[in-house]
Amino acid sequence: MTPLIEAQGLSIRLGGADVLSRVDFRIAPGEIVTVLGPNGSGKSTLLRALMGIVAPSAGRVLRAPGLRIGYVPQKLAIDRNLPLTVRRFLSLPRRVSDPQAMAALDRTGLPRALAGRQLGALSGGQLQRVLLARALLGDPQILVLDEATQGLDQPGEAAFYRLIEDIRAQTGAAVLMVSHDLHVVMAASDRVVCLNGHVCCEGTPRVVSTAPEYRALFGLGTQGALALYRHEHDHEHDHDHGDDHAPHAPFSHDHGPHTHA
Repeated sequence: MTPLIEAQGLSIRLGGADVLSRVDFRIAPGEIVTVLGPNGSGKSTLLRALMGIVAPSAGRVLRAPGLRIGYVPQKLAIDRNLPLTVRRFLSLPRRVSDPQAMAALDRTGLPRALAGRQLGALSGGQLQRVLLARALLGDPQILVLDEATQGLDQPGEAAFYRLIEDIRAQTGAAVLMVSHDLHVVMAASDRVVCLNGHVCCEGTPRVVSTAPEYRALFGLGTQGALALYRHEHDHEHDHDHGDDHAPHAPFSHDHGPHTHA
């Protein structure tokens, strides 16, 4: 399947320092991929490079022609006194009709009555869903989320990732997320890429969670297993998520389900 975005040997230097080194990456239509890594690992830089905001120092990034990208930032600094309603915000920078705006709120699980509320009066979870609704208004082929659940508690994170899975099922859009979370984010993904300036390992969440490279990256030691949030799927995805073992993954066999800590 032709990827929506592909990086080949991507390297980036910023301020004289190597931020990314020879990163190979790809995301296919309909796929949910999480880039996981500690602070300073180059996750946000990789996102900006994939979207064309940062130019590679070496290597290249290929994007499907006319690719529509919906972006949800890590956070949006808002003056709580700014007179800006949710409805007006959804029409920035491109005006949308009331039915379009209401449909976007519906899709993200927000009540329509929220349209008249001031943006500065929203809770953190409500604001992230409004940002997601705004991203969906452009009918994206890929949603890009930069640590979009930062500041939410674990139930809030879990609900947000369930919403992302539902949106993928409804729209067929691919989803690219970056995070430093170690728990709920992974179970929402088809594939996880561990990044620390370079690709340490990648594969399905089950495979990566037991990888020595992953455990060393987050100082988890060699014993026990990471407790991942899981939930039952009540729908089938009709697209191919590919092999469990991507080219970077140093695994030759699948691991059984791990024990929850």
